[in-house]
Amino acid sequence: MTLTDLLDLPSGPAVGSDVPMWVDGRAVASAEGEGAGRDDVCPSTGSVLARVHQASAADVDRAVAAAARAQPAWAAMGVHERAARLAEWGRRVTEAAPRLGLLDARDGGTAVASMAASAAKGGKFLQTIAGVAPELGGRTIPATPTGLHFTEPAPWGVVGALCAYNHPTLFTCMKAAPALAAGNSVVLKPAEQTPLSPLVIASLAADLLPPGVLNVVPGGAAAGEALVGHPDVPRVSFTGSLRTGLAVQARAGASGVLKSLTLELGGKNPILIFDDVDCDAAAAAVVKGSNFARVGGQSCGATSRLLIHADLRDAVLERVVEQTEQIRIGMPDDPSSEMGCMVSHSHRDRILGFVDAGRADGGRLLTGGTPPADPQLAAGAFIRPAVFDDVAHGATLATEEIFGPVLAVTSFTDAAEAVTMANDTPYGLTASIWSNDVNRALGAARAIDAGYVWVNDVEVRYPGLPFGGWKQSGIGKELGLVDDILSHTRSKAISVAITPARD
Repeated sequence: MTLTDLLDLPSGPAVGSDVPMWVDGRAVASAEGEGAGRDDVCPSTGSVLARVHQASAADVDRAVAAAARAQPAWAAMGVHERAARLAEWGRRVTEAAPRLGLLDARDGGTAVASMAASAAKGGKFLQTIAGVAPELGGRTIPATPTGLHFTEPAPWGVVGALCAYNHPTLFTCMKAAPALAAGNSVVLKPAEQTPLSPLVIASLAADLLPPGVLNVVPGGAAAGEALVGHPDVPRVSFTGSLRTGLAVQARAGASGVLKSLTLELGGKNPILIFDDVDCDAAAAAVVKGSNFARVGGQSCGATSRLLIHADLRDAVLERVVEQTEQIRIGMPDDPSSEMGCMVSHSHRDRILGFVDAGRADGGRLLTGGTPPADPQLAAGAFIRPAVFDDVAHGATLATEEIFGPVLAVTSFTDAAEAVTMANDTPYGLTASIWSNDVNRALGAARAIDAGYVWVNDVEVRYPGLPFGGWKQSGIGKELGLVDDILSHTRSKAISVAITPARD
């Protein structure tokens, strides 16, 4: 079975299918042999999808060596040729998006409609980066009247990319595209829970990217540590939790080699509803921002804290509960399902622990927080979205990132109080503000410590608008297009002394 065969099996990968790594332009077995495989489990059924080879430190070293060999020729190819190849790769990913979405739904548990849309965004992002790549350039500086002083961008070399599990196809494209456009080669470690589509995506570019330019090494923490700490990987981009982000930072520091890091981490994001907005619009925004239906709340940017003016609380919450209970929970590969399951049974159980903590802290559970009653879903990692009212400021549900379908609701009466509560968290990724008073809305947007703020909008990320967090939500930005490409380069200053022409 080839990697692209994973897209064509009618009911998902066959039990026991052997899925190799992708190194130096081809599918390869782990250096550790058959014993290094890991069962990739479908979280909606508990069945084994495939046996995926796990990269050892030796495998990571092999992938980095291949990337280092391939990078100079890839950079020398020129930005226009690189862009043309990325554009064709993006076209192929877009064409395969429905099948990639189905593969991601089975591998990660999120509903197929959401995953297919996410995969299509990945293909579009590859094409968009290809379109702006020729804008990569430096600038001239008039430092002296007679000399020529300018900067030019240069690739780092080998970029190590580590992806989160909630958008496997999209994140693979987001990590690879700007690094490759800048002339780097890439070694990508997919999330341990969702390794299949990144391997397929790499194989789709087998004839476009020279061997070694893109390598995919599935594995757990050991593979990630080997990649982050490798002395020949000067640039690392990671998306995941704060805890793991801190471990990445520590491992990079312990490597003895200075590294450039982008860390896109977690959030405990507020949505502020003031007293001058329409209740129907507010409720729809709350449910949309929670990402219940999109990825089961497993989203770093989800607005999982509702701070709502007391005058609107009852009316809005009535609508929020009604809309939440109408979300159709079903098997991830069923096109009619609006919400699938969590990425694993252990993660589902962790979320149930937060539901218990919410009750213990005095929160009032309005709906959800239990597995569905449908016996057809009993074997999967399913959970009904939970809405908690009366969550005390400082309670567990108001402070800790759950990364699941749990909404914590706290009311306020004073705008300054709302902003203070919004900021009283270690995180600062996103925030959403709803008000028809432009002064109040912009005032709150500027006062909230977050890297990405919506006003009368929520949970839409626009290409070209840099996405990234403040405080403990990360370092660096993504989605800035040209800026994203430039972040994968080093700037070199060149100063040329020009001798004045003589008569």
